[in-house]
Amino acid sequence: MSVPQNPTSERQLIDRFGRVHNNLRISVTDRCNIRCFYCMPADKVQFMPRNELLSFEEIERVVRIGTTLGIDRVRLTGGEPLVRRELYRLVERLVRVPGIVDIALTTNAVLLGEQAQQLKDAGLKRLNISLDALDPEIFRRVTRRDSYDKVIEGIAAARAAGFSPIKLNAVSIKGLTEDQIIPFAELARETDTEVRFIEFMPLDADNQWERDKVLVADDIVKILQAEFGSLVPEPSANPNAPANDYRFADGRGKIGMIASVSQPFCSTCNRFRLTAEGKLRNCLFSLEETDIRGLLRNGGAFAEVADAMLSCIAAKNEGHQINSGVFTQPERPMYSIGG
Repeated sequence: MSVPQNPTSERQLIDRFGRVHNNLRISVTDRCNIRCFYCMPADKVQFMPRNELLSFEEIERVVRIGTTLGIDRVRLTGGEPLVRRELYRLVERLVRVPGIVDIALTTNAVLLGEQAQQLKDAGLKRLNISLDALDPEIFRRVTRRDSYDKVIEGIAAARAAGFSPIKLNAVSIKGLTEDQIIPFAELARETDTEVRFIEFMPLDADNQWERDKVLVADDIVKILQAEFGSLVPEPSANPNAPANDYRFADGRGKIGMIASVSQPFCSTCNRFRLTAEGKLRNCLFSLEETDIRGLLRNGGAFAEVADAMLSCIAAKNEGHQINSGVFTQPERPMYSIGG
């Protein structure tokens, strides 16, 4: 399958609302080594057979085709991506794809202590670490695993490998994580850590999400201001970034708010997703998917795969509709879609 090298304005990933999509989030596995209740069932999880997952060669092919349509940024996700054997080899492949300017990774960091340096050497530029609590007991309640110490080791290894800043993503859940907000802020003020609080979204496997469990961004800001004083909004260099960033008034530390529920950022979204088994999703909350694996494994030509990508993005809705009466939660939970 030959791949043209230069995107043209006529063949860009643009939806009917004029949003240009250049950021592809790739799930490399649906498997995970923890069991966060907002993402996965506690047990009896049915994972995909390994032969259904896209190979590294197939992922690279999708990315190469995507770059001709304007993709220049890739994020590797899961499940937990570090359970995918020799993930650094995929990073090495993607680094060599012409047009890709940024490769990032989202991980729970349980295995990061063993792989941080290898990933850095392979060319990984950035990583985000999912950590919802700095209290080991609350961590256990969220993840249903006792892996807190391994996560802390992983963060230290990432810092030692040269990843900076370290970004932590903390899902905020009312009645559970309120008392973690101040400790996270103190961590951000004392280290190079950037903490981003993420509103609890309706993507849990057990369909137990309720709006009154969402600890909204405005309430988090109020808690922080009561403790530290004013927060100063910081304009983002990237207009498509999902987080609203703030600095503390004294200049020490930076935090972000990803208010997916209370303040949706759909109007500036430039992201779409490739699931571990090769389905394209134009929105995290999409109810439809486009099969790319079938095209790849049945000898589909470059133009067929590119056309499938273009059609997928063209069909994207204006927003996720969480705040409307017609919202329907996707059947696939977060771990199966890709974070």
